[in-house]
Amino acid sequence: MAVRGLWDDLLTRMGTGAVVALIGIAAIWAGGLWLQALTVLVAAVMVWELARMLDPASPALTLASVAGAALLVAEFVPPGWAMPLLVLPAMVGFGQLHRHRSTFTVFTLMIMLASYGLYVIRSDFGFIWLFWLVLVVIATDVFGYFAGRFIGGPKFWPRVSPKKTWAGTIAGWVAAAGVGVLFIAENAAGPQLIGISVAVSMASQIGDIAESAVKRRVGVKDSSSLLPGHGGLFDRFDGMLGASLFLLFVAQLVDFPYGLA
Repeated sequence: MAVRGLWDDLLTRMGTGAVVALIGIAAIWAGGLWLQALTVLVAAVMVWELARMLDPASPALTLASVAGAALLVAEFVPPGWAMPLLVLPAMVGFGQLHRHRSTFTVFTLMIMLASYGLYVIRSDFGFIWLFWLVLVVIATDVFGYFAGRFIGGPKFWPRVSPKKTWAGTIAGWVAAAGVGVLFIAENAAGPQLIGISVAVSMASQIGDIAESAVKRRVGVKDSSSLLPGHGGLFDRFDGMLGASLFLLFVAQLVDFPYGLA
């Protein structure tokens, strides 16, 4: 029974993950208003989950509404005007929360910048490279999950994330490198895309660990119960936060997509 229950949970997790991935990829392919709607919805829900985790007495729904409205407007105006809008929800929350204000401020800034960044990446680089980013994060998560599950071994940071192992962590890097190789073959990008893919994988893992640290600090298992087998949107998209933010910085430092013919 215990083994059956274990696999039942795995099937639920995989099913939910597949649905979320298909919705995300469809919105990325469509771009425009569809991607804007998805990023606004996800950002608003993540801010709501974050506020509820950190301070149950906070006006979480109001803060989520501010975040969603600010991001919606930011995606329609020039970047210079978008910047204060992206910071606004963090400032509002800082004045409304009674606990963990600094944590809320930092993570809300990450959520807003990463969500805006996904829209920018789609606009500047097109579907194929935002699709690459999503595949790197998915491959890191899936291969890391199964390697950690079946190989086991030393824990990465047991006090914060007791299930994460070094085997799973490294498997995520290898999977991301494989995604990089595939995109080099299909898109004539330079070989250093492999290194960028691995670095993006690492950034997504840092996002995952950072969210785990927040949950551990406030004593909750999941950010919410919206997604069966995963918890909340924050639990599902924490890796994408780290990956999106990192790629925004990478695009300023290297010729990305590197060596594209």
